[in-house]
Amino acid sequence: MKIEAIAVDIDGTITDSKRRLCNSAMQAIRKAEEIGVPTIIVTGNLVTFGYATATLIGATGGVVCENGGVIFKEGLNDTRVQILTEKTYVNKANEYLLEKIPKLAKISAQDNDYRETEVAYYKFMEKEDLEKALIGFEDADKVEIYDSGFALHLTDKRVSKGSSLKILCEQTGINIDNVMAMGDSQNDIDFLKYAGLKVAVANADEGLKEESDYVCEKPYGDGVAEAIEKFVLGDE
Repeated sequence: MKIEAIAVDIDGTITDSKRRLCNSAMQAIRKAEEIGVPTIIVTGNLVTFGYATATLIGATGGVVCENGGVIFKEGLNDTRVQILTEKTYVNKANEYLLEKIPKLAKISAQDNDYRETEVAYYKFMEKEDLEKALIGFEDADKVEIYDSGFALHLTDKRVSKGSSLKILCEQTGINIDNVMAMGDSQNDIDFLKYAGLKVAVANADEGLKEESDYVCEKPYGDGVAEAIEKFVLGDE
């Protein structure tokens, strides 16, 4: 298949375990851009973080942020951020969790005030334990918890990285069947399922590897570079 675009996660995929950008991934993304294959950043981070990352590395495909709650691309929607869901259920679920687990208030992400559609917590417990804490919440079926490996994200079920990637691709005329998607963690499974070519870096969650068409030999950004060279640049 001919790859029309690359969709890639940030933390743990184009960055290392300390969230430092891998130069190898940046250089490979720039080479792909030079031959007309844009990169879309798909992340649980804020749109400002995603957009800054895309700008600095030279990725022009747009950004999917807050695990699908927000999308943005220059020139689309009069160059305004598109917010794809409300935060009503997430806010209610967060209040419920704060009552049951008071210490959540101390480990809530510092940027939550700027998140339009979700709430994030610095990772101090397993995803399954936080899900159990939601038992009894009347709208528990309306929200979902994702584990990014770096944080736990409380999101609205009406959006996901995958559904919002599809929307962005449709708006920009990209066939999602010709997109190569790359990630490392549980919250990347959704958007890999939508893509035509699914790639997991070597440090990826085992569940993500099982969903992938190709598992890189190398971890983090070196794995991203490996996949781009193999499937986009043809430098095997």
